Amino acid sequence: MKYLKQICVIFLFTFLGEALHWLIPWPVPASIYGMVLLFAALSLKLLPLKAVKETGDFLVSMLPVLFVAPAVGLLDHWERLQGSLIPVLVILVVST
Repeated sequence: MKYLKQICVIFLFTFLGEALHWLIPWPVPASIYGMVLLFAALSLKLLPLKAVKETGDFLVSMLPVLFVAPAVGLLDHWERLQGSLIPVLVILVVST
C-alpha cells in the first residue's frame, strides 16, 4: 500500500506538469514542469522525502531496463544513423 501511495504522489506531480504545459505556452516538456514542481516541494519541505523515497529508488534502479527499447530503435535505424555518426557522438559527449 505504501508503494501505491508513493506512485500516486509522483503521478500527481506528473499530472500537475501536464496541466502547466497546457496552461503555459512555452516550449518546455510537461515532464520538466512536473520534475521542477516535485523538486520544489521536496526542497521547501512541503513534501517529506519519505513520501516518494522507496518508489523513487525503485524507478531509478529500473532505468537501465527502460533504455533497452531506445537502443534497439537505434540499431533498427543504423543505416540512417551512419551518415551522421560523428555529429551524434559529439552531441552525446557534450550533453553527457
